[in-house]
Amino acid sequence: MNENHILELEEQKSELGKVEISPEVIEVIAGIAASEVDGVATMRGNFATGVAEKLGRKNHGKGVKVELDEDGITVDVSVVISYGVAVPEVASLIQSNIKQALQTMTAIELQAINVHVVGVQFESADPIEQEEV
Repeated sequence: MNENHILELEEQKSELGKVEISPEVIEVIAGIAASEVDGVATMRGNFATGVAEKLGRKNHGKGVKVELDEDGITVDVSVVISYGVAVPEVASLIQSNIKQALQTMTAIELQAINVHVVGVQFESADPIEQEEV
């Protein structure tokens, strides 16, 4: 791929110029597509994204890493799932949703979509119910 890590769409060249897509755009699309799947509690980010969200800045690419190399494009997604869901089914739905979103919006073919389940979120008990017991 290009050294500046910009993906150039070959089939989108026209007489007006060329179309380039930044990996950050792919991360945002994949992050939104993954978070739309039922069973995904949250996307896993790092400390900086957690602080930015506390300050009110939403990071839609959180938990998504895009690698561009000579073999193709690989997307790694780190998610926290809800307790009680079937992990293989949710992971498969995440892969399908990301693939469909990227195909529709960018016409990009992916080499792989890797889903990393990094945690399970349990439903928190309602504090009012705890006081009544």
